[in-house]
Amino acid sequence: MLHMPDKVTIVEVGPRDGLQNEKQPIPTEDKVAFINHLSETGLTRIEITSFVNPKWIPQLSDAVEVAREIKRKPGITYSALVPNMKGLERAVEAGVDEVAVFMSASQSHNKSNINKTIEETYPVLQEVVEAAGQKGIPVRGYVSTAFGCPYEGDVAPEQVIKVIDRLLEMGCQEISIGDTIGVANPRQVQAFLKLLLKQVDPERIALHFHDTRGTALANILAAMDMGITTFDSSLGGLGGCPYAPGASGNVATEDLVYMLNSMGVETAINLDKLAEIGAYMQRVTGKTLPARYLCSYLATQKD
Repeated sequence: MLHMPDKVTIVEVGPRDGLQNEKQPIPTEDKVAFINHLSETGLTRIEITSFVNPKWIPQLSDAVEVAREIKRKPGITYSALVPNMKGLERAVEAGVDEVAVFMSASQSHNKSNINKTIEETYPVLQEVVEAAGQKGIPVRGYVSTAFGCPYEGDVAPEQVIKVIDRLLEMGCQEISIGDTIGVANPRQVQAFLKLLLKQVDPERIALHFHDTRGTALANILAAMDMGITTFDSSLGGLGGCPYAPGASGNVATEDLVYMLNSMGVETAINLDKLAEIGAYMQRVTGKTLPARYLCSYLATQKD
């Protein structure tokens, strides 16, 4: 029998992680409308953009404009990804509520993604975390490739936990642990969490599953059974996996909310509003999004 929490917090990452791999440029006004619509669903945490160098992610080069133009709703935390001090300065200028730093648990992916070794990355992030703390801005830490690396294959849980520990020591309030290429399975998730939760409070942990191989919801159930209550997801399943062309990316927010609501786990999120936004984003992106609930919803609208 699974042990389910009474309530789960969902961190919506569609405007950032979901859109960053889109090939066709998304107009700023559509990004702003997307976030404004999300603000009306009951979500309390929305990651709106990334303040990385526009040369790295051209799709999010309008980060400052997006952050300034959205309609802020009380009770919602609007966060953004920052890679370094320059990114933090831009995020502060744009008035975000929370920032997130990121790195990988595997050496090869970290070098590919950040162009630094793991050890070289720590001081860069330390500076950001300390500066954000001085300004009273909370910091989230992302750890990628926690369950598998596209270059190295399996990643030792001890290595992942070592990275998590360093980020917590720096001052990150929460760590989001990512299954970047969508290879994790429920048994692996529970074995990892059994080790991690011996030394880290579950309230400080979030999980970020990709649905590349269709196991994201099963992995979330396994994590909830271990006491985790915060999960990242993306509206419509926006966000592909660059290491698995054609495969699904982030677990879809609609699918996650449907599962949780059906099980009596509180999310306070309006599923119909999510589906309406999913339909809107299909028009914006010009493609069919992979969310299963969205597909079902659209089919009923045609009848």
